[in-house]
Amino acid sequence: MKKIILTVFAATSLLLYSTPSFALLSVSVGMPVGATVPAKDPDGDPFWDVDGISGYFIGVQLPFAVGLGVDSHKIGMKDAPKRKLATDVYNIFYQLPIPVVNLIIGLGTGKQKVECPTCAEGTKYDFTDNDGNYAGTEDVGFKAGSVTQWYTSIGIPILPLFDIHLSYRSITSKNIEYGGSTKIDYSSTVTGLGFAFNF
Repeated sequence: MKKIILTVFAATSLLLYSTPSFALLSVSVGMPVGATVPAKDPDGDPFWDVDGISGYFIGVQLPFAVGLGVDSHKIGMKDAPKRKLATDVYNIFYQLPIPVVNLIIGLGTGKQKVECPTCAEGTKYDFTDNDGNYAGTEDVGFKAGSVTQWYTSIGIPILPLFDIHLSYRSITSKNIEYGGSTKIDYSSTVTGLGFAFNF
């Protein structure tokens, strides 16, 4: 098994260093164009009905096909226009040594939180009964949680130093807390469009 791994590593290294496209520094910039939050409520309806997404993706690929990147985006909610699902992720990625297209796979980790004017962490809401008397206090704030993601991107070279690419991100997020205890699944998928320049 060790011999197979060493052989594959050696062959890949030779291919990488003999491929001109890996001899340059590459900078990519993209933006999200679509998103889904698959989780559903107990009635089977979408838990987060998506209303647009904004943000950016930035990546820098080093000369040996490995790169680092940053994603930052916010997903809107139809039922609450001022509520956003904000995600910030740091990535490491690798460009596969194949011809014709630029195929990238990557992994990332970061933070995610729900943003809105009345749901910051620690926000309390006082309830009253029908007579207007105090009936208790409820924690209605969201606490930020951690996320992980994997993603892939496929780029089509337009010119020797330029390509356009499509990307797909699968984000796992299951530990954002609501009310100080309830954990909510905000896992999502994000598609993006971008371009890369080689220097």
